[in-house]
Amino acid sequence: MNDQSEEATRGLQEKARRVRTHIVRMIAGAGSGHIAPALSCADIVSALYFSVLRLDPGNPRWEDRDRFILSKGHGCAAHYAVLAEKGFFPLEVLDTFCRLDSILGGHPDRLKVPGVEASTGSLGHGLPIGVGMAIAGKVDGRAYRVFVLLGDGENDEGAVWEGAMAASHYKLDNLIAIIDRNRLQVDGWTEDVMNPEPLADKWRSFGWCVQEINGHDMNQIVDALHIATATRERPAAIIAKTVKGKGVSFMEGSVDWHFGVVTAEVATRALRELEVPDRGTR
Repeated sequence: MNDQSEEATRGLQEKARRVRTHIVRMIAGAGSGHIAPALSCADIVSALYFSVLRLDPGNPRWEDRDRFILSKGHGCAAHYAVLAEKGFFPLEVLDTFCRLDSILGGHPDRLKVPGVEASTGSLGHGLPIGVGMAIAGKVDGRAYRVFVLLGDGENDEGAVWEGAMAASHYKLDNLIAIIDRNRLQVDGWTEDVMNPEPLADKWRSFGWCVQEINGHDMNQIVDALHIATATRERPAAIIAKTVKGKGVSFMEGSVDWHFGVVTAEVATRALRELEVPDRGTR
């Protein structure tokens, strides 16, 4: 268990709330974006960036930094929000999301966005990229850790399991996979599209240390991340049980909001639930 104080936990919860407000405003302002997948992982990325990852926003390519890969690249609004909150670029840049000539596209681009380690969006690629980074860290004698956030529908991709097998074979204890288990993907419920269960047992059978947690409980998230980073001789996986659209009641658990259009009226309703005065898109 970590020794995180109640004040620290509240601080992370407030960061996650801010991240969710950024997500709503960004996507409403752009008239485009995957809102529900971003909302479901807001707590996870907030815990990572403000409690766990070793980073230097002033030196995004610091050689000993921890690496984070958002394999579910369509959820990039959450990633952009934490990067801005962390100081990798000004918060005002979030207003340009998905607009012409913006660095913030509908999927993350490592050549444009400070703090982005991999250009993702074609599902199934993030974990194999993370395996390569983790192997490189071992070969180079670096102490950095590699964290990969996957969608649960992404487990349909064979490349995920090739990466999982390789990570176990090479005993990559500097690699942590986090599965955003919100049980919905673009075509519907994961159990209907391609039933992934028993998901935890599948990861264990590939030689990973596996934990299952509530992906919206900050203490559980932070505890699990500390346990994962302390694991030795094998990679670690965290299956975070989440709710798609978390934080906005009328989006929660609805496949319709995977890529739903966020109008000004919808944004106002959502921001009201997040207890933020409506100031337009920002």
